[in-house]
Parts: sequence; structure tokens; C-alpha cells
Amino acid sequence: MEIFHISAECYPVAKVGGLADVVGALPKYQNNAGHHVRVVIPCYDSKFRNENDFECVHWGHVKLGSFNFPFNVLKEKTDKLGFELYLVEISELFDRKDVYGYEDDMERFLSFQIATLDWIIGRDDVPDVINCHDHHTGLIPFMMLYSHKYQKLRDTPSMITIHNGLYQGQFGFDKLHYLPEFDLAHVKVLEWDKCINSLAVGIKCAWAVTTVSPNYLNEINYSANGLESLFNLVRYKSRGILNGIDIEVWDPEKDIMLEKNYSIKNFEIGKQENKEKLCNLFNLDPTKPLFSFIGRLLEEKGGDLLPHASALALSENFNQINILILGSGNAAIENQLNAVLDDYKGNYNTFIGYNEELAHLIYAGSDFLLMPSRVEPCGLNQMYSLRYGTIPIVRRTGGLKDTVIDFGDDGNGICHDQATVGDICYSIQRAVDLYDDKKHLNKIRKIGMSTDHSWERVCQEYIEMYNLIIKKK
Repeated sequence: MEIFHISAECYPVAKVGGLADVVGALPKYQNNAGHHVRVVIPCYDSKFRNENDFECVHWGHVKLGSFNFPFNVLKEKTDKLGFELYLVEISELFDRKDVYGYEDDMERFLSFQIATLDWIIGRDDVPDVINCHDHHTGLIPFMMLYSHKYQKLRDTPSMITIHNGLYQGQFGFDKLHYLPEFDLAHVKVLEWDKCINSLAVGIKCAWAVTTVSPNYLNEINYSANGLESLFNLVRYKSRGILNGIDIEVWDPEKDIMLEKNYSIKNFEIGKQENKEKLCNLFNLDPTKPLFSFIGRLLEEKGGDLLPHASALALSENFNQINILILGSGNAAIENQLNAVLDDYKGNYNTFIGYNEELAHLIYAGSDFLLMPSRVEPCGLNQMYSLRYGTIPIVRRTGGLKDTVIDFGDDGNGICHDQATVGDICYSIQRAVDLYDDKKHLNKIRKIGMSTDHSWERVCQEYIEMYNLIIKKK
């Protein structure tokens, strides 16, 4: 079948979070399974755009009220990512370094959605299915159903995949005229809590809804930033599909970003060499257990708990553990984390920002990975850490609950129930005790490294969903 994935992110072209990793991997495995897959994202001023060759396959103009934006659809010439990649170039709106965070984000992503549909209806054939991702593409199912100029797509199945339901793309009805003309009898479909809510619109209008883990689908029925009742209404067309990871990119045996490659057969030597490299970079002691955090420093990730939890754990285990933080986000949290350095140099360090090569080295060289998330729709970091023989310490929520079982229950990690400093520190103490029992520690590492989180299985679940909604035509 011909599948279109439409998204704001795709690794390695543009990445802010896990959305990029999914859209950069799932299409490749669907392509490998014999389907014809195209990925469409905005054209940002990115390193990938500037270092690769593209050809223009379509051009036109997007009209938003009185604004008129020229656009081009650019195809990457070599399909080097394992699928056809298309960038929608709207220079006035997307010729910027960052993916999000601008005052005109609403106009940016609405114009992207309109330009994408304009290109699709200009083709000879229509896709078998269009898979939208998160609120940035949530208006597409509505426009396919109700906008006059997209009548050609009215019978084309659409699915929306929710990577994070906290972000919903709300805007006021004063911008209703930006949407392509449609029968105003359907205007109520756009409304949720007295505004236009892009995610809610996608959920209402898509033929199917998926979340990125089964447990997250259960959670959003009672905690979804105001959309709980809507998720309950559409449960009949919803499924939670646990994300996979790209085992070609995340493979400690072949990862070129590591100091030393290793497999499940020789992980003790391999992990130690990577740990020594990491500790040398950050002035830490490689003979002590290393606890790391990788991610956005936000409350939803438990980032606000890390400064106090780190200081308390270091004081309780004085000169006995190392903690390393890689991430960026809330400036206040960043400053608090850096302040911990004053008291614990030699046992603690930070890297404020993001570095892909460093992230790979941290997964390989750490002993434990901290994930005290308040919200985690799926989480990929715990899967990366398991594959690299690093034991995840997680709060039981979302996809973390689906993928990490406490070692006390013969599982692959360490779990706690509350997003609190106390729970984090208690879990760190359990990890310290486990670290001293090398036989048990290595048994758990082997369990994690042998767990299959590849995309092959996940790919088939998506295809099953597509087939179900295609049968409804």
C-alpha cells in the first residue's frame, strides 16, 4: 500500500524529541515490508537540508486569510533514509533553525498542512492511507473530510498517532478564515473548550487513533489535559501500539559513536571502556556507579526533581556515586542543576544542551539511567538503555510501565510509583546495593540487552490498523 506519514519532525532531519525517532524509523521498516512509504515534514534551515541534494516536485501558493505564501515540495534524491523524504519549503515561515517556539507557530504548521494536501491532490493517485502525527498535523483529517478543494481525499483513510497529548495546538476562532473554505455546518467539529483545538480535531475526524503505548491509551482516558471525555468517546477506534527502536542505529556492537563496541557476550569490558571515556570527559570516577539522565529538563520529565534528588543522593552516598545530566529546557532547572556542581565536583556534572554522539556514549557508559517522568507516552530512552546494558530507573507511567519491570519481580529495571525526590533517592539506593552484587547486576543487564524492541513487530501492528480502516471505505 502507499502510505504517507506527515509530521513536524523526522530524525535525522529535524529532531526535538521521540516523535522524530519514530518518524525516522517506522517508515523505513514499513518500506522494508514491501509498502511504498513517503514522509513529509517542513523544510527547516537544518544541516541535513544544507548537506543533501533535493529536487523540486511541486510548487504553489498557500493562502492564509490575506497572507499568501509561495511553497515548494522538495524530494531528497537518493532515499538515503530508507524511504522517500519530502520537505515542504515555505521560506518565510520555516527558514529558521528551531522547529518550534515562534509566535507564528500556528500559521507555520497550518500552512504546512495546506501545502501538503495541495500537493497530494495534484498527484494522479491518492494514498491508501495518511498517517498524521500529533497536533501539528491534526487539521489534515478535518480538511480531507470537509474542505471543498480536497474532495478528492474524502474517502482516503486517515489515522492520527498521538506522541504527546499534553500539546494540542489551540488557537482562537478569529483565525477560522485561515482554513480552506468548508461548509460552516461542520464548524462545531473544530471546537473544543471554546477554541479550535488541532489535536481534538484530528482525534474527532481521523478514521483511527493510535497512541505510542498501550498504557498511555489507558491513562489519557482520565488524564489528558482536558481531552479525557473525547478519548473515552473515540476508544472504539483507538489502539495503543508500543514504539520500537531502530536497532540499526542503536546497536552497541556497531555504533560508531562509541569508544568501544560490545555485545551481550562481552558487555562488561565494552561498557567499562565507554564508562572510562565518559568519566574522563566529565571528571568523574569510573570505579563508582554512574547514574545518568538524558532528556528535556521539563516538569513532565521530572526535570524539576533532579537538582534536589541529585544533591540528596550524593550526600547520602558521599563520594560513592556519580551523577551526569545531559539535557536542556527550563532555564531555572538548568541553573539549579549547575549549582549542584559547587558542592559535588568529581562526583557530579552536567551538559546543558543536546549532543547525539554524547547521548550514545552515555547510554553505553552509564550503569543506570534516570527517568522520573510525570508523563511519558512511550519513552524511547529506556529502550536504548536496555539495549546498551544500562539499567533504567523509571516511574511507572505510560510506556515506562509497559517496558520496564522491577528487578524484584525478575525484571529488567528499577521502578517507583511516585514522581518525588524521595522515590528517586530510594531507587538510587536500591541501585547502589545492586551494583555491589555484580552477578545479579549482570544478569539484569543481559535480560535488558536480549529484549526485542525492534520495529519489525511494531510495523505489522500499524499495517493491521491501516488495513482495518481501509476495509471501512
